Amino acid sequence: MSVLSRPYFHNEAAAFEHVEGMLWPQGPVCHHCGSMDKHYKLAGVRSKPSKKNPHGVERHGLYKCAACRAQFTVRMGTIFEESHLPLHKWLQAIHLMCSSKKGISSHQLHRVLECTYKTAWFLSHRIREAMRSDDFTPMGGNGKFVEVDETYIGRLAGVPKQRTGAAHKNTVLTLVERGGIARSFHIDSASVARVLPIVNANIHKESVFMSDEARVYDNIGPEFAAHGKINHGREEYVRGIVHTNTVEGFYSIFKRGMKGVYQHCAEHHLHRYLAEFDFRYSNRSAMGIEDNVRSLIALKGAKGKRLTYRRPVEV
Repeated sequence: MSVLSRPYFHNEAAAFEHVEGMLWPQGPVCHHCGSMDKHYKLAGVRSKPSKKNPHGVERHGLYKCAACRAQFTVRMGTIFEESHLPLHKWLQAIHLMCSSKKGISSHQLHRVLECTYKTAWFLSHRIREAMRSDDFTPMGGNGKFVEVDETYIGRLAGVPKQRTGAAHKNTVLTLVERGGIARSFHIDSASVARVLPIVNANIHKESVFMSDEARVYDNIGPEFAAHGKINHGREEYVRGIVHTNTVEGFYSIFKRGMKGVYQHCAEHHLHRYLAEFDFRYSNRSAMGIEDNVRSLIALKGAKGKRLTYRRPVEV
């Protein structure tokens, strides 16, 4: 037996039951009118016949609301809506992405799930959207340490590669609370104008602020309980409790995943990959969260989020 031997990874009816238990803890909720009382399950309903499925496909988890007379399933209003991929394969993909420390490529998913690469790429981004945190509570607090650093990755669209410097690369700013969560931001540049608002909005003022010797943090540090600054330029990496090794550790995982697994990331999708790595780091084993629980947390995040990737209408 293995983790992937669980019924909801192979059986569509069990998959719907599993997702309903997570997203409807109080029972089914009509997506159209919000009713929780007047509904009944439609059993044995099949989709229209097709060349691939002459007898149609059984529609699992289908309900009808007695209040508004509309049909609904637990897929509606989630990342699963309008997807032709079976729900049990979605659950397999979520588990694989949540249990792979450095991520899993869409090509690998398309081979494992036996779906097209286009489908695998699309569901990967939908799962990253489910991983995106909506919690903007300030990190840290009294006696807690928050480390801040920036890194550069990939190449900006339309900017030629340079031999030195990082002007042609994407800038990523990351805040990591020691023993806690991580939050990453794709920013235009590591300037005071861009960094200061993010730091002020996301770190509690009573926190101990940790950074390297970059001048951008000189104007930020005094606003916190204390500012510990390490000088990497002088090959200084630890001075007592002063260091940025935690955020550097986060970047080591992030860069190994981006370069070794994903290899390429378009500039306009970078924020989704950051959400993925933030999610796994913030729900890691060191915090008592193992693969199965991490997958359940991601599944709960599927509610109320959708990605359609439709092109904007020209006017």
